Amino acid sequence: MNAPVQPPPLESAPDSPPPVITGAHSHALEIGDLPPRRRPPFVNLFLPNRAIAPSALWIVAAVEAALFLALWFASPYKVLPTPPEVLRALSNLWLNQGLGRELATSFSLNASALFWASVISLGLAYLTVIPVFRPLVAAISKGRFLSLAGFTLIFTLAVGGGRPLKLSLLVFAVTVFYVTSMASVIAAIPRGEFEHARTLRMSEWRTVWEVVILGTVDKAFEVLRQNAAMGWMMLTLVEGIVRSEGGVGSMLLAESKHFLLAEVFAIQLVILIVGLLQDYAITFARKMACPFADLTLERR
Repeated sequence: MNAPVQPPPLESAPDSPPPVITGAHSHALEIGDLPPRRRPPFVNLFLPNRAIAPSALWIVAAVEAALFLALWFASPYKVLPTPPEVLRALSNLWLNQGLGRELATSFSLNASALFWASVISLGLAYLTVIPVFRPLVAAISKGRFLSLAGFTLIFTLAVGGGRPLKLSLLVFAVTVFYVTSMASVIAAIPRGEFEHARTLRMSEWRTVWEVVILGTVDKAFEVLRQNAAMGWMMLTLVEGIVRSEGGVGSMLLAESKHFLLAEVFAIQLVILIVGLLQDYAITFARKMACPFADLTLERR
Protein backbone atom coordinates (compact mmCIF):
# COMPACT_ATOMS: atom_id res chain seq x y z
CA MET A 1 0.00 0.00 0.00
CA ASN A 2 1.30 3.37 -1.00
CA ALA A 3 1.59 6.04 1.72
CA PRO A 4 -0.71 9.07 1.29
CA VAL A 5 0.93 11.85 -0.53
CA GLN A 6 1.46 14.90 1.67
CA PRO A 7 0.92 18.25 -0.01
CA PRO A 8 4.02 20.37 -0.20
CA PRO A 9 4.28 23.04 2.51
CA LEU A 10 3.15 26.45 1.51
CA GLU A 11 5.97 28.90 1.24
CA SER A 12 5.52 32.59 1.29
CA ALA A 13 6.86 34.63 -1.49
CA PRO A 14 10.48 35.61 -0.94
CA ASP A 15 9.66 39.28 -1.26
CA SER A 16 6.49 39.30 0.92
CA PRO A 17 6.71 41.32 4.18
CA PRO A 18 6.44 39.53 7.54
CA PRO A 19 2.91 39.24 8.98
CA VAL A 20 1.83 42.15 11.16
CA ILE A 21 -0.05 41.52 14.39
CA THR A 22 -2.23 44.47 15.24
CA GLY A 23 -1.39 45.94 18.61
CA ALA A 24 1.64 43.73 19.15
CA HIS A 25 3.78 46.68 20.14
CA SER A 26 1.03 48.67 21.85
CA HIS A 27 1.28 49.98 25.39
CA ALA A 28 -1.81 47.97 26.37
CA LEU A 29 0.00 44.64 25.87
CA GLU A 30 2.94 45.86 27.92
CA ILE A 31 0.62 46.72 30.81
CA GLY A 32 -1.17 43.40 30.45
CA ASP A 33 2.08 41.49 30.76
CA LEU A 34 3.00 43.13 34.05
CA PRO A 35 2.42 41.10 37.23
CA PRO A 36 -0.35 42.37 39.55
CA ARG A 37 0.76 44.95 42.06
CA ARG A 38 0.73 43.93 45.67
CA ARG A 39 -0.70 46.63 47.89
CA PRO A 40 -1.48 46.67 51.61
CA PRO A 41 -5.16 45.83 52.20
CA PHE A 42 -6.00 49.24 53.67
CA VAL A 43 -4.99 50.94 50.39
CA ASN A 44 -8.14 49.50 48.78
CA LEU A 45 -10.18 51.84 50.97
CA PHE A 46 -8.88 54.76 48.90
CA LEU A 47 -9.20 53.18 45.43
CA PRO A 48 -12.33 53.15 43.26
CA ASN A 49 -14.46 50.04 42.67
CA ARG A 50 -12.88 47.86 45.33
CA ALA A 51 -14.74 45.15 47.23
CA ILE A 52 -14.37 45.84 50.95
CA ALA A 53 -15.30 43.41 53.69
CA PRO A 54 -18.19 44.56 55.92
CA SER A 55 -15.98 44.23 59.01
CA ALA A 56 -13.50 46.69 57.49
CA LEU A 57 -16.30 49.16 56.75
CA TRP A 58 -17.49 48.90 60.34
CA ILE A 59 -13.99 49.74 61.53
CA VAL A 60 -13.87 52.72 59.18
CA ALA A 61 -17.26 53.92 60.43
CA ALA A 62 -16.10 53.63 64.05
CA VAL A 63 -12.94 55.61 63.33
CA GLU A 64 -14.88 58.33 61.51
CA ALA A 65 -17.41 58.53 64.36
CA ALA A 66 -14.58 58.89 66.87
CA LEU A 67 -13.03 61.68 64.78
CA PHE A 68 -16.40 63.43 64.60
CA LEU A 69 -16.82 63.28 68.38
CA ALA A 70 -13.28 64.54 68.88
CA LEU A 71 -13.93 67.50 66.59
CA TRP A 72 -17.20 68.15 68.41
CA PHE A 73 -15.46 68.22 71.79
CA ALA A 74 -12.70 70.46 70.42
CA SER A 75 -15.07 72.83 68.62
CA PRO A 76 -13.93 76.46 68.96
CA TYR A 77 -17.55 77.69 68.88
CA LYS A 78 -18.59 78.00 72.50
CA VAL A 79 -22.23 78.49 71.56
CA LEU A 80 -22.46 74.86 70.43
CA PRO A 81 -23.41 72.46 73.23
CA THR A 82 -21.01 69.65 74.05
CA PRO A 83 -22.07 65.99 73.97
CA PRO A 84 -22.46 65.80 77.80
CA GLU A 85 -24.73 68.88 77.71
CA VAL A 86 -26.83 67.29 74.97
CA LEU A 87 -27.18 64.08 76.96
CA ARG A 88 -28.24 65.99 80.08
CA ALA A 89 -30.79 67.93 78.04
CA LEU A 90 -32.08 64.69 76.53
CA SER A 91 -32.55 63.19 79.97
CA ASN A 92 -34.44 66.26 81.17
CA LEU A 93 -36.68 66.34 78.08
CA TRP A 94 -37.49 62.67 78.33
CA LEU A 95 -38.13 62.52 82.07
CA ASN A 96 -39.68 65.91 82.78
CA GLN A 97 -41.06 67.41 79.55
CA GLY A 98 -42.73 64.44 77.89
CA LEU A 99 -40.42 63.94 74.93
CA GLY A 100 -41.42 60.28 74.69
CA ARG A 101 -45.10 61.15 74.44
CA GLU A 102 -44.45 63.82 71.81
CA LEU A 103 -42.28 61.39 69.86
CA ALA A 104 -45.07 58.79 69.84
CA THR A 105 -47.51 61.41 68.53
CA SER A 106 -45.17 62.44 65.73
CA PHE A 107 -44.29 58.87 64.81
CA SER A 108 -47.97 57.93 64.55
CA LEU A 109 -48.63 60.96 62.36
CA ASN A 110 -45.65 60.24 60.11
CA ALA A 111 -46.55 56.55 59.76
CA SER A 112 -50.16 57.38 58.82
CA ALA A 113 -49.03 59.99 56.30
CA LEU A 114 -46.51 57.59 54.79
CA PHE A 115 -49.17 54.90 54.39
CA TRP A 116 -51.65 57.15 52.60
CA ALA A 117 -48.93 58.80 50.52
CA SER A 118 -47.73 55.37 49.40
CA VAL A 119 -51.22 54.24 48.39
CA ILE A 120 -51.93 57.45 46.47
CA SER A 121 -48.49 57.72 44.86
CA LEU A 122 -48.23 54.10 43.76
CA GLY A 123 -51.75 54.20 42.34
CA LEU A 124 -51.02 57.35 40.36
CA ALA A 125 -47.63 56.08 39.19
CA TYR A 126 -49.07 52.77 37.95
CA LEU A 127 -51.81 54.68 36.11
CA THR A 128 -49.15 56.27 33.90
CA VAL A 129 -49.30 53.12 31.76
CA ILE A 130 -52.60 54.62 30.51
CA PRO A 131 -51.82 57.70 28.40
CA VAL A 132 -54.83 59.72 29.54
CA PHE A 133 -53.49 59.84 33.12
CA ARG A 134 -49.94 60.94 32.29
CA PRO A 135 -50.64 64.71 32.13
CA LEU A 136 -52.46 64.49 35.50
CA VAL A 137 -49.56 62.70 37.17
CA ALA A 138 -47.08 65.14 35.64
CA ALA A 139 -49.11 68.06 37.00
CA ILE A 140 -49.24 66.53 40.49
CA SER A 141 -45.47 65.96 40.44
CA LYS A 142 -44.94 69.68 39.83
CA GLY A 143 -46.43 70.32 43.25
CA ARG A 144 -43.01 69.67 44.77
CA PHE A 145 -42.10 73.27 43.90
CA LEU A 146 -44.93 74.68 46.02
CA SER A 147 -44.84 75.67 49.70
CA LEU A 148 -47.10 74.06 52.26
CA ALA A 149 -47.85 77.44 53.80
CA GLY A 150 -49.88 78.37 50.74
CA PHE A 151 -52.17 75.35 51.15
CA THR A 152 -52.98 75.72 54.84
CA LEU A 153 -56.24 77.60 54.28
CA ILE A 154 -57.35 75.27 51.48
CA PHE A 155 -56.78 72.13 53.53
CA THR A 156 -58.35 73.75 56.60
CA LEU A 157 -61.54 74.42 54.66
CA ALA A 158 -61.47 70.89 53.23
CA VAL A 159 -60.69 68.76 56.31
CA GLY A 160 -60.87 71.13 59.28
CA GLY A 161 -58.10 71.63 61.81
CA GLY A 162 -56.15 69.47 64.24
CA ARG A 163 -54.75 66.10 63.27
CA PRO A 164 -56.65 65.81 59.94
CA LEU A 165 -55.07 69.07 58.80
CA LYS A 166 -51.57 67.95 59.78
CA LEU A 167 -52.12 64.58 58.14
CA SER A 168 -53.37 66.07 54.88
CA LEU A 169 -50.48 68.54 54.69
CA LEU A 170 -47.91 65.84 55.33
CA VAL A 171 -49.53 63.46 52.84
CA PHE A 172 -49.41 66.17 50.19
CA ALA A 173 -45.77 66.97 50.98
CA VAL A 174 -44.68 63.33 50.62
CA THR A 175 -46.93 62.43 47.68
CA VAL A 176 -45.62 65.03 45.25
CA PHE A 177 -42.09 63.64 45.66
CA TYR A 178 -43.07 59.98 45.90
CA VAL A 179 -45.16 60.03 42.71
CA THR A 180 -42.36 61.82 40.84
CA SER A 181 -39.82 59.14 41.74
CA MET A 182 -42.12 56.19 41.02
CA ALA A 183 -43.30 57.62 37.70
CA SER A 184 -39.64 57.94 36.68
CA VAL A 185 -38.99 54.33 37.72
CA ILE A 186 -41.87 53.08 35.59
CA ALA A 187 -40.90 55.24 32.62
CA ALA A 188 -37.37 53.79 32.79
CA ILE A 189 -38.49 50.15 32.38
CA PRO A 190 -36.68 48.82 29.26
CA ARG A 191 -38.79 48.00 26.22
CA GLY A 192 -37.27 44.53 26.16
CA GLU A 193 -39.11 43.55 29.33
CA PHE A 194 -42.45 44.45 27.76
CA GLU A 195 -41.54 42.60 24.56
CA HIS A 196 -40.49 39.55 26.56
CA ALA A 197 -43.86 39.49 28.32
CA ARG A 198 -45.68 39.79 24.97
CA THR A 199 -43.70 36.89 23.49
CA LEU A 200 -45.09 34.81 26.35
CA ARG A 201 -48.57 35.68 25.01
CA MET A 202 -49.49 37.80 28.01
CA SER A 203 -52.29 40.31 27.64
CA GLU A 204 -51.50 43.99 28.13
CA TRP A 205 -53.08 44.03 31.59
CA ARG A 206 -51.15 40.90 32.55
CA THR A 207 -48.01 42.63 31.25
CA VAL A 208 -48.74 45.62 33.47
CA TRP A 209 -49.08 43.33 36.49
CA GLU A 210 -45.94 41.29 35.81
CA VAL A 211 -43.61 43.98 34.45
CA VAL A 212 -44.80 47.28 35.89
CA ILE A 213 -46.12 46.28 39.32
CA LEU A 214 -44.28 43.11 40.32
CA GLY A 215 -41.17 44.06 38.36
CA THR A 216 -40.68 47.32 40.28
CA VAL A 217 -41.49 46.16 43.83
CA ASP A 218 -37.86 46.45 44.94
CA LYS A 219 -37.61 49.99 43.55
CA ALA A 220 -40.91 50.92 45.21
CA PHE A 221 -39.41 49.93 48.56
CA GLU A 222 -36.33 52.04 47.85
CA VAL A 223 -38.44 55.07 46.91
CA LEU A 224 -40.51 54.50 50.04
CA ARG A 225 -37.37 54.51 52.16
CA GLN A 226 -36.20 57.81 50.70
CA ASN A 227 -39.55 59.53 51.07
CA ALA A 228 -40.02 58.24 54.61
CA ALA A 229 -36.93 60.24 55.54
CA MET A 230 -38.41 63.24 53.74
CA GLY A 231 -41.52 62.89 55.87
CA TRP A 232 -39.45 63.48 59.01
CA MET A 233 -37.95 66.60 57.42
CA MET A 234 -41.43 67.96 56.63
CA LEU A 235 -42.79 67.01 60.05
CA THR A 236 -41.34 70.03 61.84
CA LEU A 237 -42.89 72.42 59.33
CA VAL A 238 -46.30 70.73 59.51
CA GLU A 239 -46.35 70.57 63.32
CA GLY A 240 -45.15 74.15 63.41
CA ILE A 241 -48.09 75.26 61.26
CA VAL A 242 -50.60 73.24 63.29
CA ARG A 243 -49.61 73.18 66.97
CA SER A 244 -52.56 71.09 68.17
CA GLU A 245 -51.68 67.67 69.68
CA GLY A 246 -48.04 68.74 70.03
CA GLY A 247 -45.31 66.54 68.60
CA VAL A 248 -41.54 66.72 68.42
CA GLY A 249 -41.79 69.32 65.68
CA SER A 250 -43.65 71.82 67.84
CA MET A 251 -41.35 71.03 70.77
CA LEU A 252 -38.30 71.59 68.55
CA LEU A 253 -39.61 74.96 67.42
CA ALA A 254 -40.36 76.02 71.01
CA GLU A 255 -36.87 75.11 72.23
CA SER A 256 -35.29 76.82 69.23
CA LYS A 257 -37.32 79.97 69.87
CA HIS A 258 -35.77 80.26 73.34
CA PHE A 259 -32.24 79.48 72.04
CA LEU A 260 -31.94 76.27 74.08
CA LEU A 261 -29.42 74.69 71.75
CA ALA A 262 -28.68 71.67 73.94
CA GLU A 263 -32.38 70.75 73.92
CA VAL A 264 -32.54 71.38 70.16
CA PHE A 265 -29.60 69.04 69.58
CA ALA A 266 -31.16 66.43 71.87
CA ILE A 267 -34.46 66.44 69.96
CA GLN A 268 -32.61 66.27 66.65
CA LEU A 269 -30.64 63.30 67.98
CA VAL A 270 -33.85 61.48 68.91
CA ILE A 271 -35.37 62.16 65.47
CA LEU A 272 -32.16 60.88 63.84
CA ILE A 273 -32.20 57.65 65.83
CA VAL A 274 -35.87 56.97 65.11
CA GLY A 275 -35.35 57.79 61.44
CA LEU A 276 -32.41 55.39 61.19
CA LEU A 277 -34.43 52.62 62.80
CA GLN A 278 -37.28 53.26 60.37
CA ASP A 279 -34.83 53.26 57.47
CA TYR A 280 -33.40 49.93 58.60
CA ALA A 281 -36.90 48.44 58.98
CA ILE A 282 -37.86 49.39 55.41
CA THR A 283 -34.55 48.04 54.08
CA PHE A 284 -35.12 44.78 55.95
CA ALA A 285 -38.65 44.51 54.55
CA ARG A 286 -37.27 45.07 51.05
CA LYS A 287 -34.74 42.28 51.47
CA MET A 288 -37.45 39.92 52.72
CA ALA A 289 -39.85 40.78 49.89
CA CYS A 290 -37.22 40.97 47.12
CA PRO A 291 -34.29 38.74 48.12
CA PHE A 292 -32.87 38.56 44.58
CA ALA A 293 -33.02 42.28 43.76
CA ASP A 294 -29.35 42.99 44.54
CA LEU A 295 -27.67 39.92 43.07
CA THR A 296 -26.35 41.79 40.01
CA LEU A 297 -25.03 44.82 41.91
CA GLU A 298 -21.27 45.28 42.07
CA ARG A 299 -21.13 46.26 45.74
CA ARG A 300 -23.22 43.35 46.99
